[in-house]
Parts: sequence; C-alpha cells; structure tokens
Amino acid sequence: MSTAIFYDRHGGVDVLRVGDEPVPAPGEGELVVANRVVGVNPADVKRLAGEFGGSDEFPQVLGFEAAGVVEAVGEGVEGFAVGDEVVWSGTGAQRERSVVAATKARVKPANVPFEQAAVLPVAASAAFSALVQAGVGDKDVVLVHGASGGVGSAAVQIAKALGARVVGTASARNHDYVQGLGATAVAYGPGLVDEVRALPDGLADVTAVVDTVGSPETVTQTVDLLGADGLERDGKPRAVTLVESQESLAAGIASKVSQKGALAEVLALAEAELLSSEISARFPLAEAARAVEQVAGGHVRGKVVLEV
Repeated sequence: MSTAIFYDRHGGVDVLRVGDEPVPAPGEGELVVANRVVGVNPADVKRLAGEFGGSDEFPQVLGFEAAGVVEAVGEGVEGFAVGDEVVWSGTGAQRERSVVAATKARVKPANVPFEQAAVLPVAASAAFSALVQAGVGDKDVVLVHGASGGVGSAAVQIAKALGARVVGTASARNHDYVQGLGATAVAYGPGLVDEVRALPDGLADVTAVVDTVGSPETVTQTVDLLGADGLERDGKPRAVTLVESQESLAAGIASKVSQKGALAEVLALAEAELLSSEISARFPLAEAARAVEQVAGGHVRGKVVLEV
C-alpha cells in the first residue's frame, strides 16, 4: 500500500486525513513517481475550499507539484527510465506515489536538490510566465509586489537573470531577504508610490510590474507608477497580475498567461544557480494539514514543502 492525504468534502484543513491506497501502475504515456518532496501552495488552500470547481467526486488529493524518483514507466514513454530523478506538475501530488503524465515531467538536474526542484512548477513557472508576458529585458526596472513570497522571490531572481533591475515590496522584516535576492526593497502599503519615486539611480522609472498580491491597493499603485498609458508597450502588457480581480480587470492590468516551456526554463536557471527558493518550513507527509494551514495563514517567506 501507499500513503496519501485525502479529503472527502471541501472545507478547511480539518477535512484532510491520512490514508492508504494501492500501489499504482502506469498506463500508456505515464510514469509512476515515488515522490520525495511535494510543494504546498495557496492553490491547495483554494482547491480544498472548493474554489476551483472541477470534479465533485471524492475522495480527492491536494498537491500540484513534486519531485521524486521514477519507479515504473508505461508503454510509449520515451526519455525516462526507472531510477530517473524527476520534477513534475499536475494534480494529486500529496501522496507517496503518483501516476504522472510523462509530458508533465522533466528530468531533475543533478545539482538541484529535490526540495528546490519540487517548488519550481507552480511559483517559479508562474513568475517566469508573467515576466515573459510583460516582455521584461535588460533595459527594464521591474517592480514586484510581494517580493518575499514564493512567486515574488522567484520573480526577483528571474527578472535579474533577464537583465532587469528590480524593486521589491515586502514587510520590514523581509527587507534583508529581498535585498539578498538582488532587489531594492521597499515597504508595501501607503506611501509606496512616493517611496519608489524617490529611489535613486533610475529605479524610480518603473517600466514593468508583476503583482503577486492583487489587492485593490496594489492595483492602484501599479497604475500610479506606470500611468494609464504605460500599461502596454509595443503590444505587450507592462503590468501582469497573478491574482485577477474586478479591480485589476477594470484597470486594464493583464492577468498572467502560462507560457509553454516555463518549467524547462526555470529548471535551467536553477541548474545554473541563478534561481533558488528559501524553504521556510518542512513537514512530513502525514502532517500535510499543518503545512496547508501555514500556507493558508499567508505571509509565508519563500516556500513550504512536504517531505515524503
């Protein structure tokens, strides 16, 4: 048997339970991966609450990303062998073994630890997608709202890798962390626009914004900094949000569109030691409810993971 974290109805973390299931076998085009580390994301909280729609058949299992070792290879699969270390994206990752579409898996670079690889498919891929969507390059000054979180910290590093200079918003306790990533840290909240406009060395001239917070306040600040005419340049949006809202849509801020090949790109950056995540908390798989509860509380620095 194989361990998994089930839930039989939508709700809070109290509906999560530890259970067993048969060891799976791969179908055509599939892999069985023995997970080593599973990433925990705000999306898990939303899915548990039933905010994603989808199937009402239960039990279900949370988890959108993991890294582990291939245990079995289905018919028609090329490029993978038993024993390969891989990272994958999909659904139902909070389990000891997962059946994974081979098209959703990538071989893990040898120098990237399992816990670093496991947190790339969701947050880092989203950050990469937003930056590419905004056409960020070496002449840009990028403002990242929420620069200390999982997506925000990845966005800072990826923007730097693309040659941009970065200003990151964070609470005062996270300023040293954000600056260590290579950004100029500023306090979020009232006064942000004036603080950014007072920055030296051309950093006041923000040319692109990635918003991982999505509050009415960050929407207003984004428009103030770019100007209504600055939300688009050369046919590309210059402000991209990862938290679509009525306010962001009304303001003309683009919602993030996932870019094909994003996982391969962020894996390459991690392999080149240009991208890493702070793991703020580690929990055993059996304590998944605690991990999801911590993420649900917000203000997590970096990422939270489950160790299998």
